[in-house]
Amino acid sequence: MIHLKNSTLMIVLACFSIAACKNGQNSKKTTSENSIVYTGTASVSQGSATVVTQNIFECDRGRKAPIGTSTATDGSKWTVPAEANFTNETFPFASDLFNPCTKVEYASTDEALAALDGKDIIEVDADGEIITAYVFADNYFEMYINGVPVGKDNVPFTQFNSNIVRFKVNTPFTIAMKLVDWEENSGLGSEANRGQAFHPGDGGMVAVFKNAEGDIIATTDSNWKAQTFYTAPLKDLSCASEEGALRLSKTCSTEDSNDGTSYFALHWKIPSNWQSADFDDNEWPNATEFSNKTIGVDNKPAYTNFIDVFDNSQADAQFIWSTNVILDNEVIVRYTVN
Repeated sequence: MIHLKNSTLMIVLACFSIAACKNGQNSKKTTSENSIVYTGTASVSQGSATVVTQNIFECDRGRKAPIGTSTATDGSKWTVPAEANFTNETFPFASDLFNPCTKVEYASTDEALAALDGKDIIEVDADGEIITAYVFADNYFEMYINGVPVGKDNVPFTQFNSNIVRFKVNTPFTIAMKLVDWEENSGLGSEANRGQAFHPGDGGMVAVFKNAEGDIIATTDSNWKAQTFYTAPLKDLSCASEEGALRLSKTCSTEDSNDGTSYFALHWKIPSNWQSADFDDNEWPNATEFSNKTIGVDNKPAYTNFIDVFDNSQADAQFIWSTNVILDNEVIVRYTVN
């Protein structure tokens, strides 16, 4: 039963079992104890999404990457884990740096660059400088420069890979990226892992940008902006909160489960012009930095082969995400290079 009053969404959670509701048995809490007031700005969905595509990418030893549709309690429909351009042929793929799925696995950035013929370079400004970006994303990214799509991840989920994106642009320029932590359990922000059917995965993205002379001109860090647009799984809604533009889930449980089909998800609408240089992101939160250990990349050659770039002693790039690298599954990050 749902009541909308003074922008407050009250969701009364009754018994999840029809039999328990009829018999008044096996319910862990009374109806009053299950009443939760959600006061945030998101649309709320509960349970699994309707799977539209079972798997958008085949990779040996890779996880399936489904696309689904979740219907929220307010009737709105949401593509989960995100509206991605992976199958959009007009959106250019990034070049492989290290990709077990395609078997293109370079040992160094010099080797990877030597294999490129220049056709990969996306022109933003005809008289611009060639910029080279090195990206490791867990799991998927789409990159725009001044609103122009310049590269998307070659692998939506796993195996873990890294990419090169090259574009021609004048300075200053604005980087905008959609980041997605993919999910096996569509609409529930989780995957089978560590012996549990519903394990909340984690995200994380690191990038380094070099100019035509090979100098590092930008790295990912807390100076970037980062906003959350899809959070799941939530066992209850009382843990979610908002402080201005901050969408917080820091007190929410990230515990594994073998029965997560009744869990909730939060969805926020993405602004239509988030990719553009003139989009106003001043009110967005700054990105949160995470260590290599937290993201878990020390055993992944897609990262460790290139620590001279990602962990450069003079300009060490940081993994970034929103405030919750586990529960926030769709995040947009932005940064302007001056």
